[in-house]
Amino acid sequence: MEDQKNQADSSATPADTTTPKVVGIGGIFFFSENQQETRDWYAKNLGLVMNDWGSSSFEFRNMHRPDEINSLQWCPFKKGDKYFEPSQKEFMINYRVQNIEGLVEKLKENGVTILDDIATYDFGKFIHIMDAEGNKIELWEQI
Repeated sequence: MEDQKNQADSSATPADTTTPKVVGIGGIFFFSENQQETRDWYAKNLGLVMNDWGSSSFEFRNMHRPDEINSLQWCPFKKGDKYFEPSQKEFMINYRVQNIEGLVEKLKENGVTILDDIATYDFGKFIHIMDAEGNKIELWEQI
């Protein structure tokens, strides 16, 4: 028990911000038979408020940089939406990353399938990869 406490204490120190790695979850996306009914159900029963993009945004503060506000997007997609391709799975996770360029280099060195090039928008940089189980993963670095 003491070892677990010491590990938790050591992980609470601010981390290096340049090491290419995942730093959190940026979004949870899944197929839905009826997007609007699914959104309505979650709004009515669980209080999820949908934004202009048809998702719900959960905001939180970075515990190491309390002035930084992060968000997690939750969004049902129409079943069969091509955005999940080439994955055959019914979900996709978006991971928040730091140093996306360095991470892509590391992934290439490790033989990971990279599906596209880094795309940059006002709200961040994105790239898609496949994991060993055939899950499409979206990587996002907030800018």
